[in-house]
Amino acid sequence: MRVVVQRVRYAGVDTPATGYSANIGQGLLVLAAFVDEDTDADLEWTARKIAALRIFDDADGVMNLSVRDTGGDVMVVSQFTLYASTARGNRPSYIKAAKPDTAVPLYGSFCRKMEDALGRGIARGVFGADMK
Repeated sequence: MRVVVQRVRYAGVDTPATGYSANIGQGLLVLAAFVDEDTDADLEWTARKIAALRIFDDADGVMNLSVRDTGGDVMVVSQFTLYASTARGNRPSYIKAAKPDTAVPLYGSFCRKMEDALGRGIARGVFGADMK
């Protein structure tokens, strides 16, 4: 599993083909990619780690608070391209990324574990959709 965690003031996704949209205010945008070998323990550890990361400023301007502490929002978006291999040629290979039959359940499970770690709901992207 690979994740990119970005602090945001606002984040949103729109999926024009389905009309789905989701957005959050201040908090974290999490891009997540999965491989076949990912386990439930990997998902659990990563969700708890993200919820506890002290990357928000306290009253003294010191990064001392987590998204859980601040009550910030979280959005998780699937992003298989995090497993792109660019070692050879100019066309990235995504052979390591889990195929949808494996990745979709992992994504759903990770989102639920993220909600459990935060103690509240999160916003989600749409797996495999062309999101803007």
